[in-house]
Amino acid sequence: MAGPTTLRGRARAVSRRLAGEFPGTARQLCALRHDSPFELLVATILSAQCTDARVNQVLPGLLARFPDPPALAAAPIEEVAEIVHSTGFFRAKATNLVGMAQGLVSRFGGEVPERLEDLVTLPGVGRKTANVVRSVAFDLPGLPVDTHVGRVARRLGLTDETDPVRVEADLDRLLPPADWGAFSLRLILHGRRTCVARRPRCGACGLADLCPSADPGPASSARPRG
Repeated sequence: MAGPTTLRGRARAVSRRLAGEFPGTARQLCALRHDSPFELLVATILSAQCTDARVNQVLPGLLARFPDPPALAAAPIEEVAEIVHSTGFFRAKATNLVGMAQGLVSRFGGEVPERLEDLVTLPGVGRKTANVVRSVAFDLPGLPVDTHVGRVARRLGLTDETDPVRVEADLDRLLPPADWGAFSLRLILHGRRTCVARRPRCGACGLADLCPSADPGPASSARPRG
């Protein structure tokens, strides 16, 4: 297969091509509408097992009622659950949202912390959510790994891992830290549009010549890989 001869070279070639297809910063590429790190943190917690479009519909009503960490920290969990009901897993999300806000107020002066080590101590915040907030809200290094990122990265041969933390570590080693957040979001967009889970559209993929999993046949006969 012609092209870069090293794994790092392939990763950077993929990154350049995806940047051409999906230009912009991590903030510009993020589909979750927000105006502050706190709003993004709330939106990202709500986005678990839910579409970004649904979160964008629900978030304004939640913020109108509880616009900042002190207000959300004092919110009745049942009221929050009612507002976020349509996002799924609403009781757990409501509990996490109120607990997250209480943590911000009691331990971080009502401000969203920048350090990953601090973010993951908040209820409902794992590495993926913390990396979203770091890369999108603070323009800091952070590479969120969801199912799209893991699937596309494996198909591209950039990792063999299935554990998100190990996928993140593999990708971090291949790309400059400044590229991590936008690269993750571009992989997600590529995974939704072209490298879909059940039947990747290899014939329509601009990365096919870089991809060891690419099916040489037409897109209609492409087989799922990875």
